[in-house]
Amino acid sequence: MVNRQRSVRGLRRDEGGRLATIGDLLGSAFAGLAVGLVVLLIFEAVMALTGLAEFGDSNGWLALILPVWLFTEEFRAEGFGANRVMVAGLAGGFGVAAGMTVVGLLSGLVPSLVSGAAGAATGTVVYCLVWFYGLRWLSHRAG
Repeated sequence: MVNRQRSVRGLRRDEGGRLATIGDLLGSAFAGLAVGLVVLLIFEAVMALTGLAEFGDSNGWLALILPVWLFTEEFRAEGFGANRVMVAGLAGGFGVAAGMTVVGLLSGLVPSLVSGAAGAATGTVVYCLVWFYGLRWLSHRAG
């Protein structure tokens, strides 16, 4: 049985330090994505106000900095083994492919900031789903 404990921030973690529920993982990833988007919008506003660039010209993929940090910490908390490497590779590949598909569909319709942010959000969701359920499936299959 998984020992689920609440950390200081209210997120449930298992005995290895991983986030215990898909809701906690998605919530943490989207919180990081939202913070990244706010910082990126502030950066865009400063650049536009100083006349160095047009608003919306930067890449929305920059908002992925905090979710990637979260995914790195989840990877580290998983411990050693081939399962984490295989699932992280698959999750990253599927996440990038889904995100780039969304960016490609939106590229001519909206500014690059919006299409990149939509791609980043899509990639984040796909990565979270493949990572969380892939690891659990492999651990139950092996155990």
